[in-house]
Amino acid sequence: MSKDQALVKGNEAIVRAALNAGCRCYFGYPITPQSDIPEMFSKFLPEAGGSFVLAESEIAAINMVLGAGATGVRAMTTTASPGYSLMQEALSYMVGSEIPCVVVNMTRGGPGLGSIDGSQGDYFQVTKSAGHGGVKMFVFAPGTTQECYDMTIEAFDIAFKYRTPVVILGDAMVAQVKESIECWVPKDKKSDNAEGWSLDGNKGRDGRLVASLLLRPGMLAKHNEHLTNKAVLMEQEVRAECYMVDGADFILVAFGSIGRISKDVVDILREEGVKAGLVRPQTIMPFPSKILTDLASKGKRFFVVEQNNGQMFDDVRLAVGRYTEAGSFFVPVGVYLSAEEIAPSVLEFVKKG
Repeated sequence: MSKDQALVKGNEAIVRAALNAGCRCYFGYPITPQSDIPEMFSKFLPEAGGSFVLAESEIAAINMVLGAGATGVRAMTTTASPGYSLMQEALSYMVGSEIPCVVVNMTRGGPGLGSIDGSQGDYFQVTKSAGHGGVKMFVFAPGTTQECYDMTIEAFDIAFKYRTPVVILGDAMVAQVKESIECWVPKDKKSDNAEGWSLDGNKGRDGRLVASLLLRPGMLAKHNEHLTNKAVLMEQEVRAECYMVDGADFILVAFGSIGRISKDVVDILREEGVKAGLVRPQTIMPFPSKILTDLASKGKRFFVVEQNNGQMFDDVRLAVGRYTEAGSFFVPVGVYLSAEEIAPSVLEFVKKG
């Protein structure tokens, strides 16, 4: 694969990666903190031979993605929290119809219109209530600009491998921090296998149906079982970074930009004599429950740091609850705290034993 260095923001890294991953259709509507993305696509996607459409709303955008994805094209949209809410009906249709796509949600500070400040308030939305009907979609949670790039390329492959929408969940820090990254182009793009199901014209073959409406007796139940089994299969794609976990007695759990800051918290705790480590989920659906359960079974203690009112905390407690309890520190939405400001709360929990 060819590689190039670039100094870019997370939003720009996503655009570069999508183009190199073969994305050729983008439909979107501007909303901060991700407005850089449609702006860049408007320039570079037509130059790459693709189609860019500035839709009249997020609802229109995601339904355009649905149509493009049904033809086997690599298509995507990007938005922020209120826009993602508007997309949920169509996303549920896409899960039911098994239509692949990539959706970026750069979280706003909510609820309501929210703000463009830091927030991880959409964790429940993308993992627990991603759409009606109990849908489950694959969700990446990048914590660096490099991961914005890498995960975007991987998101398209996973979307077509499992025929599912894939969400990339970021926040204002992930979107706007500028860093040096390594841009790479896949040497051999994985086959999308779309020729077996996509709506590409039926000349010389039988017709195909891409739909979530199955009315014959028993068909819907069978299809829902298939979707459930597919969600189980996606668990083999779980990702997590384990930082200084070997030999640690105390494990922090944090994702996204807060996971990045929590690395420094671990370093501070180590200087204070606490044998600390970090598990940073890079996928939050599927969630790295087994990693945490295995660590809990070995007597580790846990502490969750996230920028919301406590959402991933529930998944951590489910994973470790058989063996231990977990402490927590919830960073206020819209407030940027340093590792030095977070560490005292963690130390207080450690000292309580």
